[in-house]
Amino acid sequence: MTESLDQISREDIAARLSGSPEERAALIREGAEAGVAEAQAVLGQMLLDSGDAATGFGWFEKAARQGHLMALNMLGRCYDLGWGVAIDKVRAAECFRIAAERGLDWAMYNYGTALALGEGLTEDKAAALGWFEKAAAMGNAKAINHVGSFHEDGWVVPRDVKKAATFYARAAEGGDFRGAFNHARMLIAGGERDAARRWLARSAETATPAFIGKAREWLAANGVAELAEAMKEPRA
Repeated sequence: MTESLDQISREDIAARLSGSPEERAALIREGAEAGVAEAQAVLGQMLLDSGDAATGFGWFEKAARQGHLMALNMLGRCYDLGWGVAIDKVRAAECFRIAAERGLDWAMYNYGTALALGEGLTEDKAAALGWFEKAAAMGNAKAINHVGSFHEDGWVVPRDVKKAATFYARAAEGGDFRGAFNHARMLIAGGERDAARRWLARSAETATPAFIGKAREWLAANGVAELAEAMKEPRA
């Protein structure tokens, strides 16, 4: 199998990757079975997305053993949420920690979250903020949003709503739906309802139904129920 892959030219690989979904999936599986870590990680994600979490977990594990950081992070996600394996918060946090220490921003975000919540390890909000800040410096929008929350709520750092608003704006621009909603909240507080409406609509484009429901409740409870219409669930 490895020899056959070695014989495929770059042009042939590019052609197969630009072909049908079936052709792309076949090439990824071929690479995964030949031991290519990147292909194993991609195949694991494909299987997870298709509902076969248990098999996906196995491919993440194979790739992680080869040092693939995103696969290691995804192993953590599987342990964290019970995707294809029993929930184990301790193992999840350890996977996140190792991948974070090796430089993966998504693992930094997930490890920071585990530290902030005390899931699988001792709660440490100061350390959590440190990891969020490292991921934020790499442009991770979700981490940027969390840094904003620390400043808004006064966790570890002095409460500073203006600084929080700056982080929320960056997170919103980066595509994080929570950041977009938080940015809209800050705009509402400043009387900029038209701008807030636009960011609420942006948030709804990628937000989960559960988040949209809670956001609409917040808008209604804070006297801006008319803006809730902007947060419509995207059509399937």
